[in-house]
Amino acid sequence: MITVNDLSVQLNGQLILHQVSLKARPGEVTVLLGPNGSGKTTLLLSLSAQITPQEGRIVLADQPLAELKTRALARVLAIVPQEHHPVFPYTVREVMLLGRLSRVGFWSQPGARDREVVTEIIELLGIKHLAGKPYTRISGGERQLALLGRCLAQEPLVLLLDEPTNHLDFRNQVMILQLIRELAHQRGLTVLLTLHDPNLALIFADHVILLASGRIVAHGKPAAVISPETMADLYGLEVGMLCQGEQRLLYPKLP
Repeated sequence: MITVNDLSVQLNGQLILHQVSLKARPGEVTVLLGPNGSGKTTLLLSLSAQITPQEGRIVLADQPLAELKTRALARVLAIVPQEHHPVFPYTVREVMLLGRLSRVGFWSQPGARDREVVTEIIELLGIKHLAGKPYTRISGGERQLALLGRCLAQEPLVLLLDEPTNHLDFRNQVMILQLIRELAHQRGLTVLLTLHDPNLALIFADHVILLASGRIVAHGKPAAVISPETMADLYGLEVGMLCQGEQRLLYPKLP
């Protein structure tokens, strides 16, 4: 569970988030939708203790974020960032093994169980062919898969993902979001992720939160929140919708 109450964040004298309150529940995928600059990434950075808010309270898995030390936080929460710039040429397997550090004692090396967990995740993600390759020499999309694997290796209760479909082709976008949804439902993970494409949110989200200018403007089930009217207000363009049975698809109305 993620619980946020009256969160306000100011950076460089600019108010980025204003009185944001939300909940993301275990076993569900909650999607944040909003235009660039709406505060989505700032919210995720606040939830992962990389930014200190000026006001508000954050609770992760029934534990106040302010009371969690770094090692304890790593056992509760994992985050896949939007961008990651590697420094050392670790192999993909080694990068994923770093996710086990919070589970390993001080001055200890990863053991057989840690390597077993990583091997299982490599197979789950279908990236066995990447396991021995240098992380610095694979594509952006492949790095996204490796970072997701590192996060899953932490065995967190809460998973944050900032634009996890960035750099991925159509097939891998669907594969990753379907996998994330299955993990949330099957393992009871609390998943909060940001997306740009409302159609992907319609397909894969259990709950949607619309964020504009640092404020939550709507939240609820995807079908109730995502409509041509709300998307027009959120993104400032005319939007239409195609419907076929229960399937719905948004599209921009071009002049």
